[in-house]
Amino acid sequence: MIEKILKFSIDNRYLMIILTAALAAYGFFSLQKLPIDAVPDITNNQVQINAVAPGLSPYEVEKQVTFTMENALSGIPGLESMRSISRNEFSQVTAIFEEGVNVYFARQQINERLAEAKELFPDGVDPKMGPISTGLGEIYMYTVEYQHPEGKGAVYQKGLPGWQSDGSYLTPEGHRLKTDVELASYLRTVQDWIIRPQLKSIPGLAGVDSIGGYVRQYHIEPDIEKLIAMGITFTDLITAVKNNNKNIGAGVIEYKSEAFLVKADGRIESPEEIEDVVVATRKGIPIYIKDVANVNIGKELRTGSATENGHEVVIGTAMMLIGANSRTVAMAVDNRMKEIAPTLPPDILAKTILNRSKLVDATVATVTKNLTEGALLVIVILFAMLGNFRAAC
Repeated sequence: MIEKILKFSIDNRYLMIILTAALAAYGFFSLQKLPIDAVPDITNNQVQINAVAPGLSPYEVEKQVTFTMENALSGIPGLESMRSISRNEFSQVTAIFEEGVNVYFARQQINERLAEAKELFPDGVDPKMGPISTGLGEIYMYTVEYQHPEGKGAVYQKGLPGWQSDGSYLTPEGHRLKTDVELASYLRTVQDWIIRPQLKSIPGLAGVDSIGGYVRQYHIEPDIEKLIAMGITFTDLITAVKNNNKNIGAGVIEYKSEAFLVKADGRIESPEEIEDVVVATRKGIPIYIKDVANVNIGKELRTGSATENGHEVVIGTAMMLIGANSRTVAMAVDNRMKEIAPTLPPDILAKTILNRSKLVDATVATVTKNLTEGALLVIVILFAMLGNFRAAC
């Protein structure tokens, strides 16, 4: 059999050269598509479900939220086990499935079970599944920060977006940020509304997490004595703000065979607009929110923050989909970040602090170097033992 193969190869040498070249080209092409990572991902087949339960203690979270989720998920086909964490105002259940179960099938079953048990959860509790990723899915991290913290060293341009001479920061929307909370909140706004939406469209990306800064909130702090004097309740305040924070379509006006759309823009965009909302009237005189309460930009209650060189920053983390190529996805995120950088507001930059593709490239280079040195060492030993260079190779 071997003689026939050798004879056929010798008689058709040009055909064998073409087949060898084609096989080598296909191998090189497959190598480019081969998922390569610095470390193996040994995470089991799991899905995490998170729920925020405002105002509940760990005991109440365990009893009213965690137990309800575990009870709802029990019996799902392919489910091996579950583990859970119950903390103050937070519950997390991890469902572990058999290796052969498709993760998308598992998530669909979980979603159906949670929908059936929705009415059993306390008001305001809405369980949500985590991203389709693992603990090794963090392939790219970056910071969103001010290039000149506190405006030190910045070029002041009065009236233009950027740092002002009084130490405040003027946004492109015309908002003036003065306090540390407002400045940190704006960094989070840039991350959540400018950077994250553009990254989420990258193939192979499961999601983008944010750490640090503050989610922008408008705080209304009522003066109890003034409310009592005016006969206004908290419900009146809530209703007034809700009713004055709507965009309503006013229909269409036809004029000379043309249709003009009419829009009433009623969304609140600043604390000053909240202050001018009318809560009630007394003897024909309007009572505004600013007459009975203080309005300012506040901060959310948080359990962590992010700093760099002593200054508040926001850290964004790109999470890779399970089974994706970490090197190609990280490179795609890096290229997209370079496209986003020129669109950021003045004096705000996004700086890379972790790029998995560099780690993978360094690992591959180390493996290549070790294999090359090992092959050369084998050739030298064989040559020394056989005394024939052709035989050693």
